[in-house]
Amino acid sequence: MRWSNAFIPTLRDDPADAEAVSHKLLVRAGFVRQLMSGVYSLLPLGLRVCHKISRIVRQEMEGIGAQEFRLPAIHPGDLWKRSGRWEAMGAEMFRLVDRRGVDVALGMTHEEVFTAIAGELRSYRQLPQIWYQIQTKFRDEPRPKSGLLRVREFTMKDSYSLDVDVEGLDRAFQRHFEAYRRIFSRCGVDSIAVEASSGAMGGSESIEFMVTSDAGEDWIAFCGGCGYAANVEKATSSISASADGPTRDEPEKFATPGVRTIDDLAAFEGGAPAERQVKTLVYLLDGETRLVLLRGDHVLAEQKLRDGTGAIELRPATDAEIRAALGASAGSLGAVGVSNRRVVADLALRDRKGMVTGANEDEFHLRGVDVKRDIRVDAWLDLREVRAGEGCPLCDAPLEVCKAIEAGHIFKLGTRYSEALGASVLDEAGDSRPIVMGSYGIGIERTMAAVVERCHDDAGIVWPLAVAPFEVVVTILNPRDAATSDAGGGLYDALVGAGIEVLLDDRPERPGVKFNDADLIGVPYRLTVGPKGLEEGKVELMRRKGRDSRRIDLNKAASIVTDTILEERSFAPQS
Repeated sequence: MRWSNAFIPTLRDDPADAEAVSHKLLVRAGFVRQLMSGVYSLLPLGLRVCHKISRIVRQEMEGIGAQEFRLPAIHPGDLWKRSGRWEAMGAEMFRLVDRRGVDVALGMTHEEVFTAIAGELRSYRQLPQIWYQIQTKFRDEPRPKSGLLRVREFTMKDSYSLDVDVEGLDRAFQRHFEAYRRIFSRCGVDSIAVEASSGAMGGSESIEFMVTSDAGEDWIAFCGGCGYAANVEKATSSISASADGPTRDEPEKFATPGVRTIDDLAAFEGGAPAERQVKTLVYLLDGETRLVLLRGDHVLAEQKLRDGTGAIELRPATDAEIRAALGASAGSLGAVGVSNRRVVADLALRDRKGMVTGANEDEFHLRGVDVKRDIRVDAWLDLREVRAGEGCPLCDAPLEVCKAIEAGHIFKLGTRYSEALGASVLDEAGDSRPIVMGSYGIGIERTMAAVVERCHDDAGIVWPLAVAPFEVVVTILNPRDAATSDAGGGLYDALVGAGIEVLLDDRPERPGVKFNDADLIGVPYRLTVGPKGLEEGKVELMRRKGRDSRRIDLNKAASIVTDTILEERSFAPQS
């Protein structure tokens, strides 16, 4: 490809609304353009990268015996209603009504559609199966941000395993796990596999593949000692016991004028430190008002509350709803003596004594609270968000917590969808059994963005060879000089003939502009051809990563570059 004929609209300045590095660089380097909030066009360079990622994904999926499908992006609403997810997906699902008044939706994922096709299977002899596709998905994100990391339209590889029993699911899950490790390694990024919440997908187990980055919207906890890792929505930790306060025969009410927060009560004379406070939150779970209790210094992980209670719709109560439920404002709330509301409490509060909590009367609190004696708890759950430095649940070493990008997610679905949609087979005894399923997803554009987040420098993107839009750029410093132009063109032809992906920069631009653009778009190797070098029969070969350069003979340049790239290809992780 000649740069003079290519559409590579590089920009000097970052887009005004961009915060993530990948957002800035993919726009500036001419890989993507925003059409509207959360919707991006892939330009030729961006599409080349996504095609390479997709090729790696296809190779690994076929390596575990998967068969590729292409399913519709528009789905009948009835299918999602039968699975129970029409309402569960909430406002993130794009819904519409066709001209006949029938509910339809744009597919967020394809469990329902694949399960419907699986309904054609009849015998256990037809299992196991692994089916996959690479297809467009739609989600009406409330806050699209960070370029390709949170969007409303995107491409996903979603695959589905179909087995006759749980043991088969376990095998398919492990094969996907290993394939995903290889995919991200081949794309040039290290991934961390973490325990995760299954959320609206359901099922018994799920693992996310995370790429650490300050641009990530997820937080993960991991242990450098034993390798434990989990999304904070799922993570647990060990914490040292907190000393109880003075005990009393019954709670004592005391005035706390001006106290509105945990910190206020900790500083108030006669109050208590945060670890001896019972924090009371009011939530609506599927329309029911519930009290959620945590230790005062702990933070609620909402997904744990959702998972632990099975709630589909969950939100904090409004000020008016709080007062209607408990008769006081936030800051003076408690669960002592409450019998008309269900109460869920975090495990760290179990058997605590001498605690302080709100009295459900503005500017009054209770002290000497014995949680077991004074509070009727309907369910004890792990609700708190883990913090850095807390003990690993497996080895007690200090946990680290950092931000990360979720690039892939694999789920053990079990029979949730097959039972709802009637996908079953006859087993060896002739009995009907629901198909046991798994679901496995990778975001293609998000993987591209994750690579950029991990592979860049001050000058631009530094693509790993396996996913780079081109492998080498031949930069002609003075295309008006016939000898220089001929030498550059000859190298280009020789490299293309050797199977190397080459971009020929034949533009009539200043050398500085060409070098800056080449650095910005991140081609792994640059071969520079200029009049002065040619006088000595030399050209310059520079590797983008590390910016190492050397002068090589013109008549050997094509073979040297070819050997260099082929060697790097051969050492790249393979399927």
